[in-house]
Amino acid sequence: KAIQAEQALHQEKNEAKRSNQEEVIYHQWATFKVDHELYGVDVVQVKEVLRYSEITLVPGSDYFILGIINLRGNVVTVIDTRQMFGLSPHTPDDDTRIIVVEYNEQEVVGLVVDSVDEVINLPQNDIDRAPNATGEETTKRFVQGVCYYNNILIILLDLLKMLQSVTPMDTGEEF
Repeated sequence: KAIQAEQALHQEKNEAKRSNQEEVIYHQWATFKVDHELYGVDVVQVKEVLRYSEITLVPGSDYFILGIINLRGNVVTVIDTRQMFGLSPHTPDDDTRIIVVEYNEQEVVGLVVDSVDEVINLPQNDIDRAPNATGEETTKRFVQGVCYYNNILIILLDLLKMLQSVTPMDTGEEF
């Protein structure tokens, strides 16, 4: 009976371990660098990553909009993340990329970043709410949370909030 009790206890521990493992929810984040800081966006919203290419300027556009690119017949607005985050300008180099992200069902937007890093899995319960310590108000309102991954702080961005702040709501009016 002692052996049966020990086996039952062992089985309970294994089931408890398994149920604990099932509760851990992972999210995938596409990471990139802007001004030596590591940022992440939900990988589901990333459509593709492009090498930096010629961007057509749009006269009269906001300061953080670099212009537009033609992506296989679709016009994509390109945003300078450095300008948007209130950082100093950066001359594009071989590492500079345009991350094309889905804004809503009809629209995609390009984000110019210094470099792309990798896609990582982060456990949902490892993500902390964004601290109010960041002095830069413009960046803080886009931050969904922060997380350490391999001892490096990753700032997780809320793309919807970020893009809503720069994209005028569609009023249905034609130009």
